[in-house]
Amino acid sequence: MVLRRLLRRRWVLGVVLGLSLLYFVTSTLKQEERTGRDRTLLQTSESDHHIAWRVKFNLGNSSRQITQCRNSIQGKTLLTDELGYVCERKDLLVNGCCNVNAPSSRQYICKSCLPNGCCSVYEYCVSCCLQPDKQPLLERFLNRAAEGFQNLFTAVEDHFELCLAKCRTSSQSVQHENTYRNPQAKYCYGESPPELLPI
Repeated sequence: MVLRRLLRRRWVLGVVLGLSLLYFVTSTLKQEERTGRDRTLLQTSESDHHIAWRVKFNLGNSSRQITQCRNSIQGKTLLTDELGYVCERKDLLVNGCCNVNAPSSRQYICKSCLPNGCCSVYEYCVSCCLQPDKQPLLERFLNRAAEGFQNLFTAVEDHFELCLAKCRTSSQSVQHENTYRNPQAKYCYGESPPELLPI
């Protein structure tokens, strides 16, 4: 009852309206500031942004000791490490590298990959993409990428991260926004999207 009488008074309604207006103005200004910052970030092109390309070396004769490896993490049964080895999850060492002595471990394997660079298994796509001879193909892609893709790929620091990002399914892998162009080979590192299969 007392609250109802208090809300009927004009000065209380004025205070509530004033606070609501103040909240609206401050949140709008903060959002505009964030949008401006994002727009500036998108317009900034890093022309000197270079990818650290993986050089080919054999773990057996390398003087460089790998203490930690990054890997593709997400595979239920298979993983790819940053050296290009694909192995079963059970053959992953504690440092994140594939055990190169395990029978399932293979380096730069392109099993299930088509000549256009599209693969049916994500881990094979990443491994195949990591082959040193794929560097010119990936450099051409980065140079010709649309502006939106350039902003996405400027966050990529090296060859491994580029292959992880490139092999993920993208809008180029789908048709009509809800079906894969090629359901059997949807992970692509190549320049062209998967071939369009008839429905």
